[in-house]
Amino acid sequence: MSHASGHPLTATASGPLTGAAHVPGDKSISHRSLILGAMAVGETRITGLLEGQDVLDTGAAMRAFGASVEKAGEEWVVRGVGVGGLMEPEDVIDCGNSGTGVRLLMGAAATHGFSVTYTGDASLRKRPMARVTEPLSLFGAAAYGRSGGRLPMTVVGAGDPVPVRYATPVASAQVKSAVLLAGLNAPGETVVIEREATRDHSERMLRGFGAEIDVRRTAEGHEITLVGRPELSPQTIAVPRDPSSAAFPVCAALIVPGSDVLVPNIGLNPTRAGLFETLREMGADLTYENPREEGGEPAADLRARFSPDMHGIKVPPDRAASMIDEYPILSVVAANAAGTTVMRGVAELRVKECDRIDAMAQGLRGCGVAVRDGPDWWEVDGRGPGGVPGGAMVAVHLDHRIAMSFLVAGMAAREAVTVDDAGPIATSFPIFRALMERLGAAFEERGS
Repeated sequence: MSHASGHPLTATASGPLTGAAHVPGDKSISHRSLILGAMAVGETRITGLLEGQDVLDTGAAMRAFGASVEKAGEEWVVRGVGVGGLMEPEDVIDCGNSGTGVRLLMGAAATHGFSVTYTGDASLRKRPMARVTEPLSLFGAAAYGRSGGRLPMTVVGAGDPVPVRYATPVASAQVKSAVLLAGLNAPGETVVIEREATRDHSERMLRGFGAEIDVRRTAEGHEITLVGRPELSPQTIAVPRDPSSAAFPVCAALIVPGSDVLVPNIGLNPTRAGLFETLREMGADLTYENPREEGGEPAADLRARFSPDMHGIKVPPDRAASMIDEYPILSVVAANAAGTTVMRGVAELRVKECDRIDAMAQGLRGCGVAVRDGPDWWEVDGRGPGGVPGGAMVAVHLDHRIAMSFLVAGMAAREAVTVDDAGPIATSFPIFRALMERLGAAFEERGS
């Protein structure tokens, strides 16, 4: 199962995890701050930017579109070109592993009268792009890619874009954000309607940069209206720390006996905090300390302590949008709880960096945990604290969240758990290993 080119990493049971876990900046906010900074007029200054490869690739793309993006000490400085001022890149835009990056960039450039070719790594080239290019075609853009709407793909921008009214067929913040970014350089009002609200970082940040944006509940659902062709003003942005990254030290603390971990300054945007709500419903000892606001986003310090009395629950399907990336690590917690945890309404996981339902189900079964799964659901039979046998070599399919989830699983399993490739972790959480080892985790490299 292991790839010869991979970097296998083994996690074994450790003593208690203790201390403060300073996780990286929020990935969603980092991408958007670079893109909107590049579309503002003047100098945007960003602290706390996630310096993972996904975000660095987006920064390189904005340079290719004509903006200046550079690091100055602890800050990133973006000198923008204004709405409508993006230039045709001289070369292909390589988005690496980032689905967020490529979909947002496609949106931002789609209402400019030039062509852009996008590509990415082997994982990204398998992911569906039609869900973004279809609404972008309504503005007048045209997309030409491989079969199934996959990268590499050339998007011919609309030289004379028209405003769009679009109801998203699937709950996707990436699709919504791509349409809103395209709407910036279209005349009139662009409207996006969602049946259920998805993470709203784009709306918050657009408003912060000075765009006129209205969000309201209507009979059709959650309706977002953006007035096109604004002049965006540069901002000073302090990026809160990433709740999706915080999930790993938080969940590890809950399942490793004796643990007590503080995770400072975590973004608690309600459209992102579904995991923490779910863990508390399962009986986790998880508290919010020092609640505050950072750059228009709610934040707090999270304290997570070992929770031997957690029990399985039925996760409400309507919570999926607020925790879609956290289901893999939730299933590891579920394996260490009593009873069955049911996760439904999660078809989106089938088309992430890999089929995450299948990857988690196969890996958990390899560790001795009973899992049942279907097209948009899976169920994990918990074995209680310390009850997971472990001992598996798990294929992560180039997926950073699968790799981190099974390394956390190994910290609480009876026998060591090995992931066949820890390399992809660098895309979103480059300091994962060092941070977890400082808390007390035990990792070991094995020859591939």
